[in-house]
Amino acid sequence: MAAYNAKPQGATTNVAQLMFNNPSGTSPAMDLAKMLAKLELIESLRSRDFGLVREARTGLTSLPLEPDTAKGHLGSSIHTMMSLKPDIVHVVGFSEANFAATPEVVIESCKIARGAIRNAILGQPDPLADPTVRARKDQLVNEAKFLLATIKEQFGGFSPNPSADPKALAQAVKAGILDAPHLTGNRAARGETVTHVVNGAWEAIHPKTGAVLTEAERLKLLGID
Repeated sequence: MAAYNAKPQGATTNVAQLMFNNPSGTSPAMDLAKMLAKLELIESLRSRDFGLVREARTGLTSLPLEPDTAKGHLGSSIHTMMSLKPDIVHVVGFSEANFAATPEVVIESCKIARGAIRNAILGQPDPLADPTVRARKDQLVNEAKFLLATIKEQFGGFSPNPSADPKALAQAVKAGILDAPHLTGNRAARGETVTHVVNGAWEAIHPKTGAVLTEAERLKLLGID
């Protein structure tokens, strides 16, 4: 793990981990939009008592099997994430698709990361200047706020702050308000959401027509109004 500009931020320091390249197939532009949406939501919690540092990393499941291709992927991923000015860059071993990183792999991966970081800090374009990134970020923030409002409406009587209550969140997962394809077959979840990559972004889609769904449309299919 390589530190970059890390410093205490408040009475309690909370680490926001931003895992890039997940799910595989996400484009760099849509990855940045997703992370910018996360940061906008998390930064709204910042206060004298709630400090925040940003930790960015490459997603292990995105790494290619072929070693040299994996090295290129690692360097590209780190160069992209530097647009967000992370406080911590978490370097993963390029070999992780094949085997756990050895000391040699860790050293080489850190050298790759150093090269990518050195080039990036010379000056990067602002991702928010890209209208496509900005539009996607705004869409994700609005959809996330809709889900948070739905959780509050459905489970407000369950907890004074259901979006931060483990029991309320467990019920939200079970109901399908919070859902994912990988939860299929899990008794604690609904697991009925179907997703597909569209223009570099993963979207919930209608299981029969393939049409992209808003969160409101997805919940309506589940019988949640």
